[in-house]
Amino acid sequence: MGDPKAFLNIPRQEAGYRPIHERITDFSQVEQTLNSHDRKLQASRCMDCGVPFCHWACPLGNKDPEFQDALYRGKWREAYQILNSTNDFPEFTGRICPALCEKSCVLKLSCNEPVTIRENEAAIAEAAFREGYITPLQPERNGKKVAVIGAGPAGLSVAVRLNAKGYEVTLFDSKPMPGGLLRYGIPNFKLDKAVIDRRMKILEAEGILFKMGVHVDVQKLPAGFDAYAICTGTPTARDLSIPGRELKGIYFALDMLAQQNHILDGDTFPKDQLVNARGKRVLVIGGGDTGTDCVATAIRQGCRSVKQIEIMPCLPHSRTADNPWPEMPRVFKTDYGQEEAFELYHQDPRDYCIMSKEFIGKNGKVDKLRLCQIDWQKEAGRLIPVEIAGTEQIVSAQLVLLAMGFIGTETQLFDEFKFARSEANTIAANDNDYMTSIPGIFAAGDARRGQSLVVWAIAEGRGAAAAIDKYLTAVK
Repeated sequence: MGDPKAFLNIPRQEAGYRPIHERITDFSQVEQTLNSHDRKLQASRCMDCGVPFCHWACPLGNKDPEFQDALYRGKWREAYQILNSTNDFPEFTGRICPALCEKSCVLKLSCNEPVTIRENEAAIAEAAFREGYITPLQPERNGKKVAVIGAGPAGLSVAVRLNAKGYEVTLFDSKPMPGGLLRYGIPNFKLDKAVIDRRMKILEAEGILFKMGVHVDVQKLPAGFDAYAICTGTPTARDLSIPGRELKGIYFALDMLAQQNHILDGDTFPKDQLVNARGKRVLVIGGGDTGTDCVATAIRQGCRSVKQIEIMPCLPHSRTADNPWPEMPRVFKTDYGQEEAFELYHQDPRDYCIMSKEFIGKNGKVDKLRLCQIDWQKEAGRLIPVEIAGTEQIVSAQLVLLAMGFIGTETQLFDEFKFARSEANTIAANDNDYMTSIPGIFAAGDARRGQSLVVWAIAEGRGAAAAIDKYLTAVK
């Protein structure tokens, strides 16, 4: 701890976002950066707590006080080494992680000004690339091979960890480029795809093999491997089965987000396959981060208006008694997408406790949505939505985006490959060895854990890699 009084004298300073009327005209990164001097000052605010709750809250167990101190002292290489010892991809998490660590920072509790851990993390990673601290490893091979199915953050983490131990790792994915949801689900203005490509070049130079655009037959896995890791995520999106669902113009959120990322990569689509908001009244169903990304993307595509509805109640503006610090706070927040909508349309696009009842079409295309307000009431120990009489209304919508989360792993993995299924509709594999019901086949990431954060996917990948190494080391 270089400056024990810094937290008293230096206020929290975030880099912030680019001005709204500038950023909505393009798909470039919305978040700005601080200069190195100010970044080091922010790192100095870390109090090096005797019990570092930031470390406790991080799924990766990042050593936040240690790399904050190194950053404050200008030891950028040391800061990256500390950070990279627990996190394989700090340039990703430093941009898109909801920063569980910051929510558990003691300064969050005492004055609501936690250390800017996430931004500091991103700055360290960028310095490491800029200064050439990150160079490809050339591990000595041990003669064993591992196949990783799925090149999202979990699969990439498995590959990195096992490759470093000398295994020959091959990544298989049905998509044309690696990254999973990092590439095809998260908008470019939150995570520029050049950041992904930069890391992938390092992985290729380290000897990791990429087999992209390959649909792996789950009944006949690629031959010649000593172990397999299934990291295929939870691609099955939650649907909304109400009358009119068959109308054109109703899409899952990723249909729009993935296509926009493809277009930015130079891909083209026939006009009748475009999911584009230009000139349309857009309705986003779902109040999470993906819904926010849809709001922001619709604005950049030139929508006429955008509205976001959520069936759940609005979260409280401060912690409740059942949500104490240092838990992740379940509180109301306004993100970049809502800020943009408010600036353009002069009102918050969000509405809560809204239940969708029927899509109404015009010439085979969605044109309106019938909805109502609900009240959540407890019945037999469960909360159920109850329609409030007299609240039904019809709203205009020429593009509807379903952003209601994901419900589980691909069903073919259970129907065809006969993996044991967990209660959460994921591949059953315990926390100790990540082994599925089939020996030699492991599962990690959302495919095992269920829909979660990128930081959890990376943690899952590291855990599975350790388990695979232990398994193969024991195999004679």
